[in-house]
Amino acid sequence: MKFSGRNQTEGEVVRGFRLLRGWLDADEQAAILADLRPVLVAAPFQRPVTPGGKPMSVRMTSAGRLGWISDRRGYRYAALHPSGTPWPPIPPRILALWRDVTGLERAPDCCLINHYAAGARMGLHQDRDEGDFSFPVVSISLGAEALFRMGGTERSEGTESRWLHSGDVVVMHGPARLAWHGVDRIRGGSSTLLSDGGRINLTLRVVTSA
Repeated sequence: MKFSGRNQTEGEVVRGFRLLRGWLDADEQAAILADLRPVLVAAPFQRPVTPGGKPMSVRMTSAGRLGWISDRRGYRYAALHPSGTPWPPIPPRILALWRDVTGLERAPDCCLINHYAAGARMGLHQDRDEGDFSFPVVSISLGAEALFRMGGTERSEGTESRWLHSGDVVVMHGPARLAWHGVDRIRGGSSTLLSDGGRINLTLRVVTSA
């Protein structure tokens, strides 16, 4: 799957990850945050556990046709929020950003929404629960700065880290689509966008090819 969004000629490339610095200005960040408020009412954050029963340090929810969940039954996409209600639709402004950076008319099936409070992190992992890896994954940072670690497709490969700032967008495609990545920590007090000083990360994914 090739895409022709503006990101093809813009941004810093680290191990195949394309970092689009300052893609969203302050007003755009605030507008997206406002768009998320009714989403979070309809699908409140949950604190998931790993299949081994360990609570994650981030809180999660989703928007879209499918949502990503984790519990003792495993990692997977589901059509319903853990409460049993359908996931709310992805806000149009976020869909427009997806089209802008990818050039794709095919909309993402899932917008995973992660909230990082002080001390939260995300261990190295691959995004491989989707059925078609030819589509890119797009990540949007809002709020506190995060130290983003990027590796290769093999866990044994070395990693590089960059600080992501509020308004930055990362595109994972090609060699980076199945690369290991994670968030080591957030920098408290680095943003006032969120009232609690934390960070929200949006990850847009195509789950099925159909």
